[in-house]
Amino acid sequence: MTPENHWTHPVASPDGTGSRGTDLTHPDAHRPPAMETPVTRALEDRPPLGPIERLDHDGLVANQQSELAASRRKYTLSSRALFSVMDLVYGKERSLEKFRVLEVVARVPYQAWESVAYVAMTHTSKNPDFARRVYDRARIARVEQDNEQWHLLILEKLTRDQRRPWLKGRIIPQILALSYYQLSWILLVIRPKRSYQLNADFEDHAALEYALMVQEHPEWETTPFESQFQGDFGAYDSLADMFRQIGYDEALHRQESEIMMTQPRYT
Repeated sequence: MTPENHWTHPVASPDGTGSRGTDLTHPDAHRPPAMETPVTRALEDRPPLGPIERLDHDGLVANQQSELAASRRKYTLSSRALFSVMDLVYGKERSLEKFRVLEVVARVPYQAWESVAYVAMTHTSKNPDFARRVYDRARIARVEQDNEQWHLLILEKLTRDQRRPWLKGRIIPQILALSYYQLSWILLVIRPKRSYQLNADFEDHAALEYALMVQEHPEWETTPFESQFQGDFGAYDSLADMFRQIGYDEALHRQESEIMMTQPRYT
């Protein structure tokens, strides 16, 4: 299963007479012109945060091997139910389409946490010191959400030419995401530690699945990663390393949630 590469961006030669290759590393490659507003001007020189922590090839391989050898978390009933539904609907095979759906779902706990944080800031603004601490939590959730969004955009592009049944490709992922969002939101309000625990389980499972998927596809070691999102998520030596980086991101999300479990409330 080798994804086709669709992303080429011809760059004019210095004399304007032709093309001198492909430049996909610039953040504006393939990006439609943005509206000119004060905010877009402010963002021009602020590149988006792609990977949470970028590793080189050796570091990515070492992390993959570490994930393959590590003991897994003791998953909660809710986590096991989610994983079982994914296997039931999309099969146990590690297909790119299944990982695309995984990334649809992966963003929503951070969206829920950000939403709860902004509600909390509204009700605690009379205590600016406390509200600022809540805001810091919202910023963390926003960064993690944006990181997962790059994963999703990359998977969407890799699978865009695959047949995608309407029910399994669009409706069920939205139902899973909505259910996971509501559960994450409610748990953060009434049992915040459980909300972070649920996400730690999800990210632990995702980190292992990415490590296994790369292991199952040695041909990806020589498959180039060419993408319009290289300027956002980074350039990699191969498709294998790009997926290893996503897997490492998931491991860092797990670590972040495990730390949050030790201080789950806004205190």
